[in-house]
Amino acid sequence: MLLAEVAQATQRLADAGVPSPRTDAEELAAFVHGVKRGELHSVKDSDFDARYWEVIARREAREPLQHITGRAYFRYLELQVGPGVFVPRPETESVVGWAIDAVRAMDVVEPCIVDLCTGSGAIALALAQEVPRSRVHAVELSEDALRWTRKNVEGSRVDLRQGNALTAFPDLDGQVDLVITNPPYIPLTEWEYVAPEARDYDPDMALFSGEDGLDLIRGLERTAHRLLRPGGVVVVEHADTQGGQVPWIFTEERGWADAADHPDLNNRPRFATARKALP
Repeated sequence: MLLAEVAQATQRLADAGVPSPRTDAEELAAFVHGVKRGELHSVKDSDFDARYWEVIARREAREPLQHITGRAYFRYLELQVGPGVFVPRPETESVVGWAIDAVRAMDVVEPCIVDLCTGSGAIALALAQEVPRSRVHAVELSEDALRWTRKNVEGSRVDLRQGNALTAFPDLDGQVDLVITNPPYIPLTEWEYVAPEARDYDPDMALFSGEDGLDLIRGLERTAHRLLRPGGVVVVEHADTQGGQVPWIFTEERGWADAADHPDLNNRPRFATARKALP
């Protein structure tokens, strides 16, 4: 049994300020020993692998768990991630859940979906998997991120393109049922308060967006309006401190209706939605 080692590692990670020390200690033990987390009890003491302490030291230094294992879990997906790409977060799963429900409620046979700033491809792949007849398009600007995105979307039906989210998909103007994005939204002024795992390892391009964090979202509002058909829906993730600010970007004067904020599983404002007004 690895119990003693995992307990010791848990304490080390807790002392280092890691938010989920026990979970991470167990995940890393499972990774090093080639078993699932629920199978750790099957590893004999004699089979203990000393490399465990090497990966614990990396996590202790606040290197993201997902960079060490090379994988991230998102809804029903296992994704490849590492340096250069934003690691998908659990909070985004509820954003995607809302989007899936919204698309299903549209009763469109083959809904057209666009994921702007796709990063690892997590959102696009989840939608393609869970909305079986959807046509899913995704765009990413960063070549470093795209190395990972291409691995993840290989064999899927996601149409992945490299480019600027603000000018992407001119061929789809006015035809899209749902636009979804998890853009950079952290204010530059908040840099020192960002968790080391994000600040030191996630690409800046995926984190920060101007003084108030809303620069890119303001631009994406126009992109979403250009892409959506009348009655189509936009879904935008934002920081829990930006509740109330983002819906005000999607105003009636700019051609939107029903702009609203929605809470995540912790009841914090997490994403805004709006519907393109009918003519």
